[in-house]
Amino acid sequence: MNAISVRNLTKIYSNGFTALKAINLDVAEGDFFALLGQNGAGKSTTIGIICSLVNKTSGKVSVFGYDTDTHMTKAKSLIGIVPQEMNFGIFDKINNTLINQAGYYGIPKRIAEQRMEKYLNYLGIWEMRNQPAYKLSGGMKRRLMIARALMSEPRLLILDEPTAGVDIELRHTLWKFLTELNKAGTTIILTTHYLEEAEQLCKNVAIIDHGEIIENENMKSLINRTSIQTLLLDLAHPLKQNIQLDGYHYRLLDDTSMEVEIHKQQSINQLFYFLNQQNITITSMRNKSNRLEELFIHLISENKINIQQQELK
Repeated sequence: MNAISVRNLTKIYSNGFTALKAINLDVAEGDFFALLGQNGAGKSTTIGIICSLVNKTSGKVSVFGYDTDTHMTKAKSLIGIVPQEMNFGIFDKINNTLINQAGYYGIPKRIAEQRMEKYLNYLGIWEMRNQPAYKLSGGMKRRLMIARALMSEPRLLILDEPTAGVDIELRHTLWKFLTELNKAGTTIILTTHYLEEAEQLCKNVAIIDHGEIIENENMKSLINRTSIQTLLLDLAHPLKQNIQLDGYHYRLLDDTSMEVEIHKQQSINQLFYFLNQQNITITSMRNKSNRLEELFIHLISENKINIQQQELK
């Protein structure tokens, strides 16, 4: 079964702007799905329509088989959403925020308290439960929003920029939590500007641009389409000689670091063999930018050119 099924979804705002152009999209039950795009591409509009927060112009949306036109209440009950903006009472205590959220779904207080303890412990803010929300750090507020969305234990969790503005340590903590949640059966849709996040977490991905889906593919298959990987290498000792790396394009950043381009048909092991032959020891290696980011920029640029060509016809 599909968690989400979208058919010919169109949204035209009152000012005439077409935000979505008859898009089709399926998200399988149990998937960890990335919906990516630039600001204004149509991501938020799509999510808003799925959650029945934005009225569509035309098309069909179903959530686990429930049409959002004819079974809106049932469809909404299956969704938990973590919006990008903080939208809870800052003077409300954390425990009240969560208990009240459960109450909207008719969840008995005893069960709500059990869930509150479970999710606040998972997310590391149980000790703050009696504090008003304004006393939380930005990262803790993000955790509170995730806990609130999970109080109904939704089958589908939608995350809109869940790690925006949080530090690297918390980001990786949330990655681990979300991965475990997905493995336990929760379908997750993620929008993010941290493309490394999407590459690390998601199984499938759709890229939306100017209201159209321009890519919809398995994440690994999409990544494998990248032809060049750029590596940053740190050297154990300053270079005192010219080096030869036949077939590899490189440049020295300084005397202890270099940048090397690896094409798909080339081998990293062969690169290290060449370096070892010249007594050059590498202490660390990392990607200059992640592969999804490079491909994303390329696809968006291609689509921009296509749109310009169509406008000239």
